[in-house]
Amino acid sequence: MRRTASLVLLAFAVFLAALAPLLRWYAYPRLAKIPPSQYQEVVLEAKDATLLDYTAGMQPKKVDKVTIVQTLKGDVEASKEIEASAGKDVVVWDTLTYIMGPDGKMVSQIPERYIFDAHSQDPVHATGEMVDGDPVRREGIEFKWPFFTEPRDYLYFDAQTRTASPIHYVGPRTYRGMDVYYYEQTLPWTKVALPKKMPIEGIDPKTFEQSTGTSLWYQAKAMFWVDPVTGAPVNAEQVIEQEMRGGIAAGAADGRLTVFAGHVKMREDYAAYTVDLVKSNRTKVLALHTYAPIGLAAGALVLLGAALWLEARGRRRGGAEDGEALTTPLTAAV
Repeated sequence: MRRTASLVLLAFAVFLAALAPLLRWYAYPRLAKIPPSQYQEVVLEAKDATLLDYTAGMQPKKVDKVTIVQTLKGDVEASKEIEASAGKDVVVWDTLTYIMGPDGKMVSQIPERYIFDAHSQDPVHATGEMVDGDPVRREGIEFKWPFFTEPRDYLYFDAQTRTASPIHYVGPRTYRGMDVYYYEQTLPWTKVALPKKMPIEGIDPKTFEQSTGTSLWYQAKAMFWVDPVTGAPVNAEQVIEQEMRGGIAAGAADGRLTVFAGHVKMREDYAAYTVDLVKSNRTKVLALHTYAPIGLAAGALVLLGAALWLEARGRRRGGAEDGEALTTPLTAAV
């Protein structure tokens, strides 16, 4: 019975030992991916900001708060269509950045379609990739870093400039009890496209720029606190400045008219929700990548040790019984 039990334990040990690397190097790369049906909403605020008042002589003024609502929705059908030709798991995100003034009225809104590899987060170029209706060809990452983010610089796409530039790894940080990586990207003054949706109805951005000679310029400092396991930002902030130059701005003292200036931060309730969500997903990724493979390997070693112990005990027991069988007749003869 002991020999049978040891063989059973040995078989289970071999099974677990084989399953551990299979889970880590075969299952994990296939199962760790962004779901195509993801939906998320985040509210950000810029308090004590400067905002251009389009109704009061086109003059910038200080306001208590500017609110930015970012909505992200996965398009499952579009993902399936692109996957058929791309030959890999693809995610299609439709996002909308909706900016409101202190009175709740729209300042601008910018839609995006972001298409990327579900596993690596590398961009996938396909029909429909755009920012504010303009076709783009993204390079680098946007919104999310890869799983198991490395402490190094990445190429990050900025929707305003429609370009990618390095976002620099600054160092490790602790944010709300989480160990994260902190990244910064600084964009110099750059001429950008006017939003297609503006507070004044009937204005065509291209016609407006051509007829008035007014252009929009933008500079920003972007800051991200990123969970290195999931690659998801747990916090994001931006210091943004936008201004009009030339045309209607020519009357200003320096020929520049501030459109927006403020420090954009995630609203407190959404910041707390984001941390909880990332922590939950972090546990799932670690379970698949680390906890389960190590647990299986440890279980295999325990079962192997138990199998060897039973086998050794059985051999000792068998040897003792053989010794008794040989010595008993000699004792009786004496």
